[in-house]
Formats: sequence, C-alpha cells, structure tokens
Amino acid sequence: MKVVIQRVSEASVTIDNIKRATIKNGLLILVGFEHLDQAEDIEWTAAKIVNLRIFNDSQGIMNLSVLDVDAEILIVSQFTLHASYKKGNRPSYILAAKPEIAIPLYNSFIQKINSLTDKTAKTGEFGADMKVALINDGPVTILMDSKNKI
Repeated sequence: MKVVIQRVSEASVTIDNIKRATIKNGLLILVGFEHLDQAEDIEWTAAKIVNLRIFNDSQGIMNLSVLDVDAEILIVSQFTLHASYKKGNRPSYILAAKPEIAIPLYNSFIQKINSLTDKTAKTGEFGADMKVALINDGPVTILMDSKNKI
C-alpha cells in the first residue's frame, strides 16, 4: 500500500465536470494498493497518517496531527502509485491490485480513517477519471509505503 500525503489549504476532486468533493485545511491522501496488501497494511498506514505531526503549532513548528487540528481529509484512489518504470519508458502497473481486490481495500481504508478521526473523509470515485486540484500548504508532501515500516 502506497500513499502520498499532502497537507493542503484546500483540495477538490472533479468527475465529469462535477465537483465531487472539496476540503479546506487538511490532508489530501492519494492511495494505491497492490495485490499483496492486507488489513494489517491498512491498520498501520491509517494509524500512522492520523498521528503524523505535520500541522503547525502556535510557534509555527510542525508538531500537531490531523486529530489535534480537527482537519478535513480527502482520499483519492490512485493505482499509478504502483507504476514500475525500470524497463522502457511506458510504466507497467502489474503490481497494482485489480479492482476486485483494490475496491474492498480502498473502502476499508476509508472506514479506518473515519473511525480513527471520528469524522467522515471526503473521497473521489474508485476507477473514475478524476481531476484533482490542490493548494499544497508548506509545501508538505510525504510518501509512505506500508512495506517499509521499519
């Protein structure tokens, strides 16, 4: 499971020229699953994300988590995070989970984030052609891979 976490002052997802979701101050999370991902990957990643101290405190130091600042979360599925680009110039997505595996993992990840934050995360639509807009705050962007826990 790979995620890109971006601290944003605003972000949105548009599908077929209709704005599906919008957030202000919070996190935009791009998430991709591979066929070997399991519940443990979701548990670890979700807990790590909601406890990351990447929001500024009153002294301007990144010392607060999404829980501390009551931030919003927007979660967008993105299988291209598992692109393999070692051979040639056309990325391969063979490691990305097929929809029958990825969709339940995606839904489980959203539910886990919701339960840890006691809020409802906004989302894109799995498999849709989405236009994602954001204003990266900081900028703060963190890459996370559940296979690199140590």
